[in-house]
Amino acid sequence: MLFRIHPDSGTPIYVQLMEQVMHAIETGALRPGEQLPAIRALAEDTVTNPNTVAKAYRELEHEGVIELRQGLGAYVRAGVSSAREAEAMKQAHRAMGAAVAVMRKLRLSEASMRRVFEAELTRDQEVREAVSLRR
Repeated sequence: MLFRIHPDSGTPIYVQLMEQVMHAIETGALRPGEQLPAIRALAEDTVTNPNTVAKAYRELEHEGVIELRQGLGAYVRAGVSSAREAEAMKQAHRAMGAAVAVMRKLRLSEASMRRVFEAELTRDQEVREAVSLRR
């Protein structure tokens, strides 16, 4: 499996790795149950810090794309998201990137950005619950 990192792209390296893993899954280069490269091996291949690769893998696990097995490595999860869901995730990442850029221009700290996001999730949930009660 060949991953390419573009340090000058402006996209964080861990996000580049995540997108490339997702693309490999979407195109069938990686199949459910298949093992991903080991963190250290991928870090060496891409001349990247192993912590960056580990972060990408943790994020992919959090999104339900891969499964991390202690001492055994990372594996593509069975029933991984469809191409439609993967596209939705890409669009969501772009939207969040734009929102983060706006918040950075407003000079908000990362902690404040997280509070804004959490508050919006809470507000959205409250609106959804209120709508479902009306039905």
